[in-house]
Amino acid sequence: MSEKEKFDLDTAFVRKLAKLLEETGLSEIEYAVGDKKIRCAVTRGAIVHHTAPAPVAVAAAPTVDAKPVSNGTPITSPMVGTVYMASSPGGTPFVKIGDTVKAGDTLVIIEAMKVMNPIKAAKGGKVVEILVSDATPVEFGETLLVIA
Repeated sequence: MSEKEKFDLDTAFVRKLAKLLEETGLSEIEYAVGDKKIRCAVTRGAIVHHTAPAPVAVAAAPTVDAKPVSNGTPITSPMVGTVYMASSPGGTPFVKIGDTVKAGDTLVIIEAMKVMNPIKAAKGGKVVEILVSDATPVEFGETLLVIA
């Protein structure tokens, strides 16, 4: 039995899943019927099939729903979820106001659908504002913090 016979992939259905991810701002979706399962995730704006959660890149430019900021680059939420400032409850926060970060540093984690998504700095700089609190809900496009 060939791989195609084992799992006949409906590409039109995969496109519908991709559109659903885009429309809802979710970072990952899983669909199962019987023993057949498909999981899609958004990474840097592209839909990829994978078996483990992938980090989500942060857009450097604010979205329409972003809170206005006076100086610096706003880091906005790429999804709806719950923001966590540290890797564990009561742990040391990833960043504080005044910290210097470099591109790729984890700034916060957003939990969406029980998947922990690290939000990383798109560029280096100094954290000048933190606009969210630990363990609070965030919306797609909401400004999390500002790097100058």
